[in-house]
Amino acid sequence: MLRIGIMGAGHLGKIHIKCIKQIPEFEFVGFFDPDVENAQKVAEEFNTHSFESIEALIDEVDVVDIVTPTLSHFECASKSLKRGKHVFIEKPIAASSAEARKLIELANEANVKVQVGHVERFNPAFMAAMEHINNPMFIETHRLAQFNPRGTDVPVILDLMIHDIDIVLSVVKSNVRKISASGVAVVSDTPDIANARIEFDNGCVANLTASRISLKNMRKSRFFQRDAYIAVDFLDKEAEIVRMKEVIGESNDPFAMIIDLGENKGSKQILFEKPVIQSTNAIKMELETFYHSIIDNTTPLVSIIDGYNALNVAYQIIEKLNHQVD
Repeated sequence: MLRIGIMGAGHLGKIHIKCIKQIPEFEFVGFFDPDVENAQKVAEEFNTHSFESIEALIDEVDVVDIVTPTLSHFECASKSLKRGKHVFIEKPIAASSAEARKLIELANEANVKVQVGHVERFNPAFMAAMEHINNPMFIETHRLAQFNPRGTDVPVILDLMIHDIDIVLSVVKSNVRKISASGVAVVSDTPDIANARIEFDNGCVANLTASRISLKNMRKSRFFQRDAYIAVDFLDKEAEIVRMKEVIGESNDPFAMIIDLGENKGSKQILFEKPVIQSTNAIKMELETFYHSIIDNTTPLVSIIDGYNALNVAYQIIEKLNHQVD
């Protein structure tokens, strides 16, 4: 059993507390939150211990779960790593690429595990679709959210689009060649809606759109590859696979959808599949897999390098937005 503590007891931090309490392999020892009034309420609500400082919490645990605002990620993580603790850290991994690189150095020096909370990797719809995604050459994502003032302290790229950046990087096994982007600041000081085009060395192109001023919520991605199209609805947790299979001879199915490709090119059958989606708690699952990566000494599913790569691409997009022509 590993002793774990949480830094940050806001909305997401409380969700983490609930999940950790449901994982028997972890012993939850308490949390730290700088807001004394909130800390007292959370301690009473969950009947748990509120530490008076980051250092006090670190001394009592094997694993630190960081669910604080992004600007404090580096301080919390670096203090934990310097004391040899395993670290789970919410996305984005840090407030800058330079901070993320330093955390990588500290993690290597301490020889501990670090996992980044890109929770969409554990979305059951994406996990069901993963086995069908093979060398996609065009990807389109839409992540739209209704306006919430709570999220406007960070750019929409770091708040929303970074989820899809990580997903895209996880399925495209190639280096980024070129990035272009455009966006508009509507209600805040940074773009509230943005579009980015990421081109890879292998020819794949990803077109990502993120908005925090939409009338409805949407989290959908589509992956196009040779003879297949995969759609994933991260919000409603649904997936659809559309495949094309070469038809040999005459089809015995009168209801089969057959496309005639023309003279001497044969024909193909269109097949539709909706994978069965298991009902899972993605946050609980990512924490469970982190536990097993520590115990089994394996690389976390979303490693510190993955977190750095997603952040690095995000800041390249932000740089493009900062230099777009008015």
